[in-house]
Amino acid sequence: MTETKTAAKRFAYYPGCSLKSSGGEYDHSTRAALKHIGVELTEIPDWVCCGASSAHNLSHELALALPLKTLILAEPVGLDVLAPCAACYNRLKVAETSVAQDPDVKKRMEEIVEKPFGGSIKTVNILDALEQIGLGETRARVVKPLAGLKAVCYYGCLLTRPPKKLTGSDPDNPTGMDNLLAVLGAEPKFWSYKTDCCGAGHAMARSDVVKTLVGKLRESAEEAGAEAIVTACPMCHANIDMRQETEPGNRMPVFFITELMGLAFGLPQAQSWLKKHLVDPLPLLKKLNLL
Repeated sequence: MTETKTAAKRFAYYPGCSLKSSGGEYDHSTRAALKHIGVELTEIPDWVCCGASSAHNLSHELALALPLKTLILAEPVGLDVLAPCAACYNRLKVAETSVAQDPDVKKRMEEIVEKPFGGSIKTVNILDALEQIGLGETRARVVKPLAGLKAVCYYGCLLTRPPKKLTGSDPDNPTGMDNLLAVLGAEPKFWSYKTDCCGAGHAMARSDVVKTLVGKLRESAEEAGAEAIVTACPMCHANIDMRQETEPGNRMPVFFITELMGLAFGLPQAQSWLKKHLVDPLPLLKKLNLL
């Protein structure tokens, strides 16, 4: 991420279903943290579900039509779309690039949605948005550096793949969240699992597999010297937060990157977000004198 401030400080905002339900603290922390660095968010009116993993398991056309519908609704706002949820970002970006790359797909999708898509806007995730703004804006707002917090950044499988559709990040070794975490004063630890799948999409059908995947993530994070995991995906957060099969005292807290921004900015509401976690992060933060 660059330090230089840019003019990209307004976005059309797509919270998606997870941020309006189980990932509410991600929504609240994203809005608060971005507002604190001067970013204006305009929620897309009448946005619809992106379909996430369910739609593309059933119908390729439905998986493109749902997110394209939201992009069409966003065009009158006249701003690029910020989708903090990794799954939402993935589906919107795949729809955006699919219709841009194939006129036949664009024609078919517009027939289904019954509205034209001008292609005038782009979809960005939270790390893209902060990259456009520049790390200098974030650094300037840090009043309570997260000194002593050792964490691994978990990007998951949806922020960087498929690489032909999602541009801007190294699909094997993304670093944007690591750089941001360092600016907040924490110590990002290197590990080789940053883009491995946590299995959230199989949480109901194959919980046994999911527990194994989450267990490997937690163990590798601990081996890397981390005391916490940081993510930008509400499904990854919920999955890792609830499926650690260790003794309660040994479970590793999982943070949204925007929650840590709020803590480092000294936002008074930040602690209320953390109280919604299943693995309580407050003991760790108190031990490090960060609360």
